[in-house]
Amino acid sequence: MTDHDLFPTETAGLAPVARPGVVRLADGDRYALSIGPVRKELGGDLRMLAYNGSIPGPTLHVPQGARITVDVRNDGDVETTVHWHGLRLENRYDGVPHETQTPIPIGGGYRCEVQFPDAGFYWYHPHMREDFAQEMGLYGTIVVEPADAGFWPAVDRELTLTLDDLLVEDGHIAAFHRSGPNFTAMGRFGNVLLINGETAFQGTATVGEVVRLYLVNTANTRLFDVGLRGARMKLVGGDSGRYEHEMFVDDVLLAPSERAVLDVLFDSPGEVRLEHRTPDRVYDLGCFSVAPAGNGGGAAAGAFATLRTDPELTAEHRLIAQEPDRPPDKILAFVSKMPLLYGEEVAASSEEASASSYVCPMHPQITSSEPGTCPICGMKLVPAESAPAASHDAPESHDHGDGLEWEDLMPEINRASDPTNMIWQLVDRETGAVNGDIDWTFTVGDRVKIRLVNEMDSDHPMHHPFHIHGAGRFLVLSRDGEPELNLVWKDTVLLRAGETVDVLLDVSNPGLWMAHCHIAEHTESGMMFSFTVARRPEPVR
Repeated sequence: MTDHDLFPTETAGLAPVARPGVVRLADGDRYALSIGPVRKELGGDLRMLAYNGSIPGPTLHVPQGARITVDVRNDGDVETTVHWHGLRLENRYDGVPHETQTPIPIGGGYRCEVQFPDAGFYWYHPHMREDFAQEMGLYGTIVVEPADAGFWPAVDRELTLTLDDLLVEDGHIAAFHRSGPNFTAMGRFGNVLLINGETAFQGTATVGEVVRLYLVNTANTRLFDVGLRGARMKLVGGDSGRYEHEMFVDDVLLAPSERAVLDVLFDSPGEVRLEHRTPDRVYDLGCFSVAPAGNGGGAAAGAFATLRTDPELTAEHRLIAQEPDRPPDKILAFVSKMPLLYGEEVAASSEEASASSYVCPMHPQITSSEPGTCPICGMKLVPAESAPAASHDAPESHDHGDGLEWEDLMPEINRASDPTNMIWQLVDRETGAVNGDIDWTFTVGDRVKIRLVNEMDSDHPMHHPFHIHGAGRFLVLSRDGEPELNLVWKDTVLLRAGETVDVLLDVSNPGLWMAHCHIAEHTESGMMFSFTVARRPEPVR
């Protein structure tokens, strides 16, 4: 690999990264969004990319129903687009390169009109070399303020929090190749966790205060399970608005691109730690310093114990009562092939014939005297003689049986993987079409039941966050046949390894729309397709 194939890492002459700000926009406003390199101090100077000079980019507050004009200027390191994640906007402004727009060249610009039809929490990021550009810092958040003043419970104030990680090696962000993604097996796990672009969150609160937290996972691949130690949390919203039933929670699990809206009551003075909790360890992300309050809590604290129900979603629940029982309209399978480890079947069979023992490449404690699969992760066992040496950087792993990969358990294999030796596929089970050859057509007004099957019979079974662009929004109907009891409109759903999830897509927006795995390296290696939504014909008069 030549130096010409690597994106630049130099920081000389770059402006330091700025603190992210909040921008309040009204219907009809025009906003300038610039992309450019910045210098960030993180145990050394790192070259990163920023929207309007900050990481994350500015948080946009806009009223529901607004329409704004955004002038994008690209002075970054790669041609790009901006995808307005989760918004049901006009298709031509969705930010998919070569489908909805021509990529914005370095030194070029693009004007788009962005609509905000649904209250909730959204975000914006590139949709071109997403593995590189998003990792380098290109992400920002959007709060769409509801037209109904009573949509959310009362709170005293609001905060947005981006959850991310970054892979830093030898004083630089680990190398990216212009020719294409690497780390495509498991996605690029970072060794530095970031919250709002910093390694440690520092917030303040007073006893009796209720703070709304808007959370989004902007990482390339890492799952975040977020909790607050020492405060009460109430889950009120998800990807695209509020939950049918508010509920008290200890933590919330977010796959890449998923969002959660949490109301937090601080009822004791002291430190409240913000944590990312995995089965094997707890990562400290920072804290709120909670000061005593002389007059106790206000109206928000008084109403905190009330768990509200959304009447619209309750009515929706009744309308879809028969949906779980009917056959799916589409079945989409998630499949992987891994020539990097398993090579051609003939070669593998020959090698297995002479092997005396076998081992799991991800869980080396799993061994067998016969070929088979790992009982923990489902990967095919490889001959022990050809198994990669365990890396000292790999975290200790245990048998969780949860179908989730919390850490990079085979870092050297992952680093060596690329789209030629690690093949991720979305497969239409009706036609056999794979990835970009999938050809679905729907009509505005359709309600499409899609069965998502994350196949265990794959070379590398792992979880996938599946995202559908703004053709509509969907409800999760069931997981492994168990009905979903608490509805929320979503644009991304997490499928655990081996899991089957049924979703109901409410098709509402015409155009050519993308669907894909939101692990950035999986997207960039081809795990995506686009489908057409036609306008409903006008009735004959």
